Amino acid sequence: MSKVLNEKQKIYHSLVFPGLFLLVIWLVKLFELASNESFAWLGIFPRELYGLPGIVTSPFLHGDFKHLISNSVPVFILWVAILYFYRGIGHRVVIVSWLATGIFVWLIGRPSYHIGASGLVYAFAAFLFFSGALRQDNRLLAIALAVAFMYGGLIWGIFPNDPKISFEAHAMGLLSGLGLAIYYRKEGPQRRKYSWEIEEEEEAEKQRLTPGPSDSFDNSIKIVYNWKEKDVD
Repeated sequence: MSKVLNEKQKIYHSLVFPGLFLLVIWLVKLFELASNESFAWLGIFPRELYGLPGIVTSPFLHGDFKHLISNSVPVFILWVAILYFYRGIGHRVVIVSWLATGIFVWLIGRPSYHIGASGLVYAFAAFLFFSGALRQDNRLLAIALAVAFMYGGLIWGIFPNDPKISFEAHAMGLLSGLGLAIYYRKEGPQRRKYSWEIEEEEEAEKQRLTPGPSDSFDNSIKIVYNWKEKDVD
């Protein structure tokens, strides 16, 4: 019973922050529509001080509903997957992905406002994909590939095909996710071992600890003192 409860709690905690993020980005777009205002000026404007806040705020902003809808599903699924499978480091991965992608865009991006959560999509997908490959974990690879299929042509987004799309955010997100997958390769979930693999490891360890014929020798230490009585006149 407690195991089932813990699993439910794990799922619940994995849904909270992605769900709140989804709620906020939709409320922002609805408010823009209702007030006939645009918050694009809160995006990242590279190499300008007034563009620095966009490192934090840009993922909340989207150009139109098509842009918003295309980002909503993948960012939610990938975020949930990271928090669910990477219980100990999930939040760190999300925060560092967010900041690193924004900082890199601010450093190298074109002089224009960069907005949208697609940089996070690329960062999260890259992290799950490369992390799954490094750990040989088919579950993580399957999730990343499924979202890549849903997102459509994910890899082509890192190239400058459309001047209206921030390929810089896509490319920097991918690099951020790759870097984090390498950095955290020894933390988080590890590949499940099959019973025959465990048996082989136990047998190898048993053989290592069992002395062979060549190991049977007298390893006692003998100390010989040479002592001569002093001549007495």
